[in-house]
Amino acid sequence: MLHLPLNDISRLHALTKDAERVAIVAHTHPDGDAIGSACALCAFLQSLGKEACVILPDSVDQTLKFMTQDVVPLVWTDDPASAAAIISSRDLLFCLDCNAWDRTAGMADALSGAKAAKVLIDHHLGPDTKAFDLCFSKSYISSASELLYWILLTFPEVDGDASKLPEAAARSLMTGMTTDTNNFANSVFPTTFEMAADLIAAGVDRDAILASLYNNYNERRFRLMGHMLKDVMTITPEGAACMILRKDDRQAYGVNEGETDGFVNLPLGIGSVRMSIFLKEDEGHYRVSIRSRKDLAINQFAKDCFHGGGHAQASGGKLYWPADIPGPDAAESYVLSALKDFLKNR
Repeated sequence: MLHLPLNDISRLHALTKDAERVAIVAHTHPDGDAIGSACALCAFLQSLGKEACVILPDSVDQTLKFMTQDVVPLVWTDDPASAAAIISSRDLLFCLDCNAWDRTAGMADALSGAKAAKVLIDHHLGPDTKAFDLCFSKSYISSASELLYWILLTFPEVDGDASKLPEAAARSLMTGMTTDTNNFANSVFPTTFEMAADLIAAGVDRDAILASLYNNYNERRFRLMGHMLKDVMTITPEGAACMILRKDDRQAYGVNEGETDGFVNLPLGIGSVRMSIFLKEDEGHYRVSIRSRKDLAINQFAKDCFHGGGHAQASGGKLYWPADIPGPDAAESYVLSALKDFLKNR
């Protein structure tokens, strides 16, 4: 069991009990952990009779839509004015899987300016604690979904018994944790297995979750994957793999946003590869994902070279043009040079 500060838990219980209208938000380009934790908390609060909703900065990718079968999020970009009005009317705001308001993109001003009490539940480094009234922030935990799981167990309505969680909340928590650990391959702790065992014992169908997550892709994902591994991937003498996905390639294969999730992990199946970096072209920048083996911390590399950060073996950031590189064609030389410098004495 994860130990949480009793004073913070007591304060959270009081804030939740007093609140009538609650909004739950997560980071832009929401991944499985962001969606899972947000939807789980919403389902739990609704079971307490609260008027709760999830608002996401942008839409859920098609590959993760199954996670919203019980709680359908509002999407900021669909109607910013209406979403802002909802935020301003709430008396409690939760921010999940997101360490600062600026990671919510266009929602940031509405959230930071809201008069509601603000609670952070996150597992990333460098939380903006001054922006929140109450912070639950632990980097040595698998996911925001796992952290939320242990928090929810403290509520008197649950009383430490996972079987008392609403079915939708339990399923979302398991799904969110599974995605952020790459199905127990990354950032796994004893409490992670304890959480999984508890939820399975409570009736969560893990096999159905795995089928939805990993056995329901389109053929085009695998065609693109083969192209990236055969024609794009570079492996340096220092043991770093680099793949850069250009917008033209993604469009040529007809691949949706979330269908490249997990690509960054593929090169780590090669025995000589110590770290993997995956760049995906976006408007004016590349989104950067970095993964490494246990003996190589990469979060400082992400911070120094890509305006990012994260965990020791799972980090990310962004590479901008023209601020960092002249244009998208210059990314490979920049990355390979940065990798060489980083791995020189490691």
